[in-house]
Amino acid sequence: MQSAREIINVQVGQAGNQVGETFWKMLIAEHGLDDQGMYKGSNPEQLLRAGVYFNEVQSSHANKYVPRSVQIDLEAGVCNHLRSGPLGDLFRPDTYITGESGAGNNWAKGYYTEGAELIDSIMDVVRKQAEPCDALQGFQIVHSLGGGTGAGLGSLLLSKIREEFPDRMLATFSIIPSPKVSETVVEPYNAMLSMHQLVDNGDLTICIDNEALYDISVGTLKIPSPNFSDLNDLIARVMCGVSTSLRFPGQLNGDLRKLGMNLIPFPRLHFLMPSYAPFYNPRASAFQGLSIPELTRSLFDRKNLLVACDPAHGRYLTAAVIFRGKIASREAEVSVRDLQTKNSQQFVEWIPDNVSVSLVSVPPVGQKQSATALSNSTAVQEVFKRTADTFASMFKRKAFLHWYTGEGMDDMEFSEAESNTQDLISEYQQYQEATADEDEEPEAYEDEDAAQ
Repeated sequence: MQSAREIINVQVGQAGNQVGETFWKMLIAEHGLDDQGMYKGSNPEQLLRAGVYFNEVQSSHANKYVPRSVQIDLEAGVCNHLRSGPLGDLFRPDTYITGESGAGNNWAKGYYTEGAELIDSIMDVVRKQAEPCDALQGFQIVHSLGGGTGAGLGSLLLSKIREEFPDRMLATFSIIPSPKVSETVVEPYNAMLSMHQLVDNGDLTICIDNEALYDISVGTLKIPSPNFSDLNDLIARVMCGVSTSLRFPGQLNGDLRKLGMNLIPFPRLHFLMPSYAPFYNPRASAFQGLSIPELTRSLFDRKNLLVACDPAHGRYLTAAVIFRGKIASREAEVSVRDLQTKNSQQFVEWIPDNVSVSLVSVPPVGQKQSATALSNSTAVQEVFKRTADTFASMFKRKAFLHWYTGEGMDDMEFSEAESNTQDLISEYQQYQEATADEDEEPEAYEDEDAAQ
């Protein structure tokens, strides 16, 4: 196994651990490993860079691949389920860290009280995972922003990791609450307080929301009433797709930092919209002949987005497209260029060549080819506006605030989170309206003022 640039996976809270479980199931299948982490595959490429996510351990008869992962929750239920489930023997036993009482959907408990009690032992395990790494490229945190543990403790962890590993990439897969699929009434509070942390401490935040996942499951996959395992399956596909160019020899974007370099033009604007293709009804798979231009088109179609916002309402600052399967590089490049030319008004003209293309020849299990895209589009502000509006209507009347102040929080923190998110929204808006020849404009504005 050649030395790879390692990633440490951290899954926090109920959603984080459930999505994480599905992700690891898919990941071991792609690398030809069984539930115990033993290699059963036939393609040597599967192990070439398995070191990105796995530590190789010499065991008595064969090498075992152990996930470089930490599983955290403030109540033991989901972690116990993971331990006793099919992947129970995959993870190292000392990488589960659970609290007793749970966070009860309260961000303050996750960040200030219950979570703060666990944070030292969590950081010990994280350090232990980082020490044997030859070239640690960074961390990926899987969490949801609507609850208490994933949002509160997830945010605390983010700032601690940032403190201790300031020069490593921090990518998060963040499940953002959406009003149509609401689990608890205080989601806007938890999400807003988390956004505030993500803006300042994350390098790449891949936004996912349940509303979009439901729409894909019901509309495209024709699952009449999807449950969480259906939704987690979609998230895991995207997570595997995004990390493909890190895990298999490919032509471009070989690590998180390069991905970040190509996608993040301004440090605060690091919220990415993931899309995946093909999504289709399993019964219709026999009728799907997906050409590369079709695959490319689907990636930029609202129906294939994992966040509920409409790219037509914004403009693309940058995007990265990752194709998997036997695809000619020329064909991929040309189909992406064509798409950009046809929809040129949707891409900002002041970042030339703003869509990067990577190709990986290993397709996902059970598919001939697929594609994943991460787009940095100003349309993502819709997601923040949605949360900010519901947040404002509750905060104005201080509804449910005593749950947070009771854990020692201050009203000020809510106001700060709100204004930070509002600033983010106006930054997106500013770059959406920016044009290539903007340098000459300010004088015109000054003249107007004088005229008035």
